[in-house]
Amino acid sequence: MRAGTFPPHFLDGQSLYFLGINRNKRSVSIDLKTDRGRELLLELIAKADVVVENFRPGVARKIGLDIEQIAASHPRLIWASISGFGQTGPDSTKPAYDMIVQALSGVMSITGEVDRPAVRLGIPAGDTVAGLYACIAICAALHRRNSTDRADIIDVAMLDCQLAMLSYQGTYSLVAGTEPGPQGARHDSIPTYRSFKARDGRELVVTANTEKMWRGLCNSLGLAELANDARFATASDRLTNRVQLWRLLEGAFLEKDAAEHVESLQANDVPAALIKRVPEALDDARVAGRDMIVGMQAPGGRRIEVVGNPIKFAGGPDPDPTYPPALGQDNASVLSAWLGMPRSAADELLADGVLGKGSA
Repeated sequence: MRAGTFPPHFLDGQSLYFLGINRNKRSVSIDLKTDRGRELLLELIAKADVVVENFRPGVARKIGLDIEQIAASHPRLIWASISGFGQTGPDSTKPAYDMIVQALSGVMSITGEVDRPAVRLGIPAGDTVAGLYACIAICAALHRRNSTDRADIIDVAMLDCQLAMLSYQGTYSLVAGTEPGPQGARHDSIPTYRSFKARDGRELVVTANTEKMWRGLCNSLGLAELANDARFATASDRLTNRVQLWRLLEGAFLEKDAAEHVESLQANDVPAALIKRVPEALDDARVAGRDMIVGMQAPGGRRIEVVGNPIKFAGGPDPDPTYPPALGQDNASVLSAWLGMPRSAADELLADGVLGKGSA
């Protein structure tokens, strides 16, 4: 299923899944199973600084695109391949999706609650993290190329990226020999770094990870005596006796509403926050002055909102994003700008089936 057809939400026949991830792009549709289509792609590659592709390993060569040969012909070209399991290894040719790599990396085994089934992260981390690592690699490769004239072929595997995201949990397992279990909304090392339920049923998180914050937590909850309790005297003591500590804290959190606790904790220099629902978080972002909710004009005249760019530059806010293009929408304009191809030639390629259906 293509992203443009993902249910359940659509606008003018296009999936909101597609609209949310394809803004500010241009679309050229080329049939790479045709000789002229491959020639056309190679002509475009000759003008490019970077090529990013996510074919399964071996597919590019199968359709007539030899990556090593292309790179040798264009020594300043940076080629980035993103795949499920990388260009080498026994699983390189297997298909992969977000949840596949979340499962194989161990990420799902530590997500969710104890004695409950494994849980997929609520965001497509397997997909997006691979893209982010690829961007980091491309930026580094561009910097080195501009200094040394040496280009690179980059190999990013979704599974590798999820393994890297294990962070300290991976180190704990490798060095200490532990098998991390479901984390819930807790931390393996800091018992006062977790979520709690308040009187009104809302949940909040507390990250009291220093001695000063520990004392602030006790004061905020009216449990100042715990700061001098031998069972909780040090961070190690609190971790050893975490079950006893949690019972005391959980009872205290049930005495006030969540928002009251957050205000009190913050007044005591303890980082705390409500666990917000997605609409609440987006409403807050809309008024936060960070341009994280931005408008986008749909072809039919309707203006919709999307999540903005988290990267900010001193030059000022970005202009409104452009609406995601239809497939092949920019065939003629891109081929004209990159290759100097007249519109009539693009129309011929469209009529011959080399280009997918689209307009300038």
